[in-house]
Amino acid sequence: MFDPDTLDLAEAALAACRARNWRLATAESCTGGLVAAALIAIAGASDVVERGYVTYSNRAKIEVLGVPQETIAAHGAISAETAMAMASGAVVRAGVDLAVAVTGLAGPGGGTPEKPIGLVYLSVARKSGEARVERRVFSGDRAAVRQAALAAALRLLQAEASGA
Repeated sequence: MFDPDTLDLAEAALAACRARNWRLATAESCTGGLVAAALIAIAGASDVVERGYVTYSNRAKIEVLGVPQETIAAHGAISAETAMAMASGAVVRAGVDLAVAVTGLAGPGGGTPEKPIGLVYLSVARKSGEARVERRVFSGDRAAVRQAALAAALRLLQAEASGA
C-alpha cells in the first residue's frame, strides 16, 4: 500500500515519538487519513498513535477539532490559521503530546491565484501549546499532491519529536 520510503518516514516519526514517550494524533483533510494509515502500517504503532481524525468538511473541522468558525470564515479551510487550529484541537481533543494537521487543495479543480492547486498547510502542535505551520505547494495530479503532503507531514512529525 505504501512505498518503502513512506514507511521509512513513518518508522522514523514513530521512533522519535517513542524515544520521548509521546503519544500522537493526526488531523487530516486533503490527505484523508493517509498519515494515520502510514503510521499504523508499522507494527507496534499502537504505543505511539492514539487516534486519527479525518475532518474533510468545514463542519467536521469545527465540530470534531474545535476549529473556530471565525477562523475558517476569515482565512478559509486552506490556511495557516486553520491548520494550526486543527493541530491544536487534535492535541486537546485526543489528550496527546503531539499532533500533525494537513489541509490543502489537491485538485484537480478549485485552484485560484491566491490558493493554487497543490497548496498545502501542515501544522504540528504540542501539549505545551507550541505550534508551527508550513506552507507548501506541491506539483502533480491529485494523487501526487496527496502523497507529497503525506511525506511532508511524516517529516514534520519526526522533526518535531526529535527536537529538530
